[in-house]
Amino acid sequence: MGLFTVAEARAELTALLPVLTELVALRADAAELAVAVAPGGQPSPLGGLPEFKAAQARLDELMTQVQQTGAELKGFAPLLVDFPAELDRVPVLLCWLEGDTELRWYHRRDLGFAGRRLLPE
Repeated sequence: MGLFTVAEARAELTALLPVLTELVALRADAAELAVAVAPGGQPSPLGGLPEFKAAQARLDELMTQVQQTGAELKGFAPLLVDFPAELDRVPVLLCWLEGDTELRWYHRRDLGFAGRRLLPE
């Protein structure tokens, strides 16, 4: 996959938001179901082993959907999605973190999340 411009990454994120929202909700359900199916676990109104397996399969589908766009799913809890790009000829990742309302951050590839900065206006 190629590089995103900031505008392309923002448009892709807008299209992905329903997928990411479902992923967050399903992640919570899967966590509850995992406890329910564990030995000595508390029963859940969400179901049991079949529902847990279904949740895992759907999570895999959603993560694949994200990655098929060219975005990189870097974190699961919290969700962290990076879009490969270049700013001033420097390889960067445009960075969206669960809870962000829009794509406003980036970091150099070699610095990782610790080097996260606001995108220039």
